[in-house]
Amino acid sequence: MDEDPMDDLDRRIVHTLQSDARKTSASEIAEAADVSASTVRNRIRNLEEEGILAGYTPEVNYERAGYQLLTLIVCTAPIPDRERLVREALEVPGVVAVREIMTGTENVHVEAIGVDGDDLSRIGQDLNALGLEIVDEDLIRNEYEHPFHEFDVDM
Repeated sequence: MDEDPMDDLDRRIVHTLQSDARKTSASEIAEAADVSASTVRNRIRNLEEEGILAGYTPEVNYERAGYQLLTLIVCTAPIPDRERLVREALEVPGVVAVREIMTGTENVHVEAIGVDGDDLSRIGQDLNALGLEIVDEDLIRNEYEHPFHEFDVDM
């Protein structure tokens, strides 16, 4: 792989898809970038094959779906077991995302959805049973994301 695996067109494609992949067509990207739609489709396929685009995940409003409790559970995992524990944590019902943190003692962050306090307690107990030490739990009110600024290319 080259030192810089993406050119400006690739960056523009990724930035646009990060903004709203579902409502953006290859034709729209092509028109904005002044290239053909087939070029954009080929670039997307190449970005997927290279693992740069790893998937397309819908953004879910859990509260509107009837799940009021989105929580961040901060854990500590022994370094030799961290990667295994992160993968096992994904199997706990209610867990929707796990981040493995490279530094510090609070090295595993778990996002979980619960229907009530008992459900969150069960998730915490399940994580503890795996070998994760729970350090903190925070209810998340809102979460906001936007595309990475380095991919915003004016062509």
